[in-house]
Amino acid sequence: MHDRYGADVLNPEFPGAHRGRRKPETRPVAAEPGLVVEDVETGWVGAVVRVERSGGMRVVVLEDRRGRTRSFPLGPGFWVEGRPVELTAPAVSRSPRPPSRTASGSVAVPDSPARVARGSRIWVEGKHDAELVEKVWGDDLRVEGVVVEPLDGVDNLAERLAEFGPDDGRRVGVLVDHLVPGSKERRLADEALRQARPGSVLVLGHPYVDVWQAVKPERVGLERWPEIERGVEWKHGILRELGWPAASQADVARAWQRILGAVRDFRDLDPALLGRVEELIDFVTAPGTE
Repeated sequence: MHDRYGADVLNPEFPGAHRGRRKPETRPVAAEPGLVVEDVETGWVGAVVRVERSGGMRVVVLEDRRGRTRSFPLGPGFWVEGRPVELTAPAVSRSPRPPSRTASGSVAVPDSPARVARGSRIWVEGKHDAELVEKVWGDDLRVEGVVVEPLDGVDNLAERLAEFGPDDGRRVGVLVDHLVPGSKERRLADEALRQARPGSVLVLGHPYVDVWQAVKPERVGLERWPEIERGVEWKHGILRELGWPAASQADVARAWQRILGAVRDFRDLDPALLGRVEELIDFVTAPGTE
């Protein structure tokens, strides 16, 4: 007898296996920011960042989990949750837009001119610190009239304070790397504070060896910032761990620009730095200061 139950009914070659099946229909889906999609042709998976015009056509920009972005033509050829979709431009809302935000997360003040610089200052240890603060808090600082200046090392703090002569109206907020109990930085900061007028200087710091570590490691393709053994210059050690050129100071400078370029806004920085900078801005802009 013919075994009517012996064949594999799940086999695509089984007679009638495709009977009654229909190809999934492609449905239109608005390319709203944050929507996770997959490009069928390349397999690229990412969240929608924006829809824009490029080369005379509309494209959708996707960002993968490592922060890399790539553009694809808007339209069919995508999957959402395993189903085919045709991405369409998001509808333009005619309702009032919510207030836009600066890179620091503050409410933006549109068309606001930069304020004349205050007498108060924020000092940071070096150029990289200053560039990072400018990128994230630059809009806020211009509105407040706060100038950020590099110290070129906390070793210069006491001398610079003596020259500046801070008082209640002209305050100085200082951001110091590796400000932890027992560190050289802690000792130098305490010595400088003892010479300053009480209440005129605020020294705050973060626990990192260098401000590079304040950038979330996933922004540069790391799970965490590696530990560098004693005796090895920290930045050069990090570059070797990343597999980036590390032979010269020019290599270090290029690497920092690459890291800085990966920072989009405050969400790409560690909270330990965010809180300290916000506190320093509040200190030097308190009522009664110039």
